[in-house]
Amino acid sequence: MINAALEQSPEHEPAQRGWEWPWWRTTRHDFIILPWFILIHVTALIGLILFPLPGWRILVGAIALAWIGGLGTTVCYHRALAHRSLKLHPALSAALTFFAVFNGSGSPVTWTASHRVHHASADTPGDVSSPALYGFWWAHLRWLWQAEAPSIERYCPDLNRLQYRIWKPLQPAILTLAYFGGLYFGPAAFFWLGSIRLVFALHAQCFVNSVCHMEPNTPFGQDSSRNVGWLALMHFFQGENWHRNHHARPSLARLGWNWRQPDIGYALICLFEKLGLASNVRHAPATNAAP
Repeated sequence: MINAALEQSPEHEPAQRGWEWPWWRTTRHDFIILPWFILIHVTALIGLILFPLPGWRILVGAIALAWIGGLGTTVCYHRALAHRSLKLHPALSAALTFFAVFNGSGSPVTWTASHRVHHASADTPGDVSSPALYGFWWAHLRWLWQAEAPSIERYCPDLNRLQYRIWKPLQPAILTLAYFGGLYFGPAAFFWLGSIRLVFALHAQCFVNSVCHMEPNTPFGQDSSRNVGWLALMHFFQGENWHRNHHARPSLARLGWNWRQPDIGYALICLFEKLGLASNVRHAPATNAAP
């Protein structure tokens, strides 16, 4: 029922006014996001200057953390929670949620609410993150601290349970661990397992909101989503870059629609299903990709 509602055209949320503010002004509820972004970017820059080559073990560790964190976002947050394209075993859901938070994706409730708002009003005044309305940088970053928070009661009442709400108060502790945890392995690991990884993961996700919604010659007010092949590299071929496919059929668990569109997220969902860790998977046959 949630997917059906998202595919219709509900009443728009009030237009976002934050884009008219100076870039540094924040909403009351998201005041900490901008300082956090500044912190991780400055620290990442220092880390790249001091340790441009961290050693293969640290590099593999950073990639592994970013990979599993991205998996938490695409499989758990996006496909399982936001669109209910599958149902995850509670233990697997909790593990993937932890790594999504550890990767800087935020709490599952706020992520889901914002994403459902996006689908309910893509590239119209109610969209919280449309580059067609407010430009590239708004869609890429600024909306995260300047857009009004969507109504949890309206957009994700199904997640108004302790198992999902608990992650918001846990988020500061998890992000502190994500930032400082690498210190145990030395100064290079502090930067690469912490801020450098967090900055990379942040922009990988943000490109889906910005670049993946910049289809040329799209009439104003119409869905501008598009598939972006090169972005697959930043997403470790987990499938999020096939964004036009997703907007065309958002209820599907599969984002890459044929062999030319790698979707490791969907492949792992199929594996989880065979292992009894996922159920109610909304499959679809291989087909031609969306343009």
